[in-house]
Amino acid sequence: MSNVAPLVFRHPLPIRLAHWLNVVALTILLMSGLQIFNAHPALDIGATSNFEHPLAAIGATGETPDRGYVEVLGHRFGATGLLGVSRFGGQPTERGFPAWITLPAEQDLATGRRWHFLFAWIFFANGLVYLAYGLSSGQLRRRLVPGVSELGHIGASIRQHLTLHFPKGEARYNVLQKLTYLVVVLGLLPLQILAGLAMSPGFDAFAPWLPEAFGGRQSARTVHFVIAALLVLFVFVHVAMVLLTGPINQLRGMITGWFAVRAEREET
Repeated sequence: MSNVAPLVFRHPLPIRLAHWLNVVALTILLMSGLQIFNAHPALDIGATSNFEHPLAAIGATGETPDRGYVEVLGHRFGATGLLGVSRFGGQPTERGFPAWITLPAEQDLATGRRWHFLFAWIFFANGLVYLAYGLSSGQLRRRLVPGVSELGHIGASIRQHLTLHFPKGEARYNVLQKLTYLVVVLGLLPLQILAGLAMSPGFDAFAPWLPEAFGGRQSARTVHFVIAALLVLFVFVHVAMVLLTGPINQLRGMITGWFAVRAEREET
């Protein structure tokens, strides 16, 4: 009896191209976004920022910065070595996020904004193509919308994930994957785009109601930052699941489209 697992075609070419383009676009959006955030490393609500008492902030203490901190709702937490203070050019420098995770590395708001806006439009166009293909081909419904019977097994799926026991013999997404992707693709990402547009003076002139819908430009900035953090968390969990469920097989599926389906071993 052959031990070679049969291959099934799991990811069509448009899905694979959209996935890898999103990997590049979201990475550059994150790094350039942190560069923009560093120009004013604080979050607030409303139309204008409260510089004395922000909702949250990253900063440093001392004229020669030696201790970084994160402040949330008036409560301050030490963050020396990563946030608030980092070494750049051999000297301790006050900056929200360190140079190695921003684009560009040096503090350059104008260049960071150019990178961010360029890849924001690339990401937006890629999303439109993905949605158009997904709707016309039925892939969006099959991949993201769980059926009634699948929703009935959500408890079992949660237990499987908590115990790191993932069923074999399946080529499709489980109910937790579908619900997660549904929230991200049709919830978080559109809201993130709208929050970004609400911060654009040019777009605000065209649609002044948009920043008002978020409660002001600073509120939109806070929403934009929080969703970015949730997307980073999603990526970490996604990568962890890839590593736990067979990285070679998962990568082959997203590169070539073909996925190996291994049946569960029968107990004797």
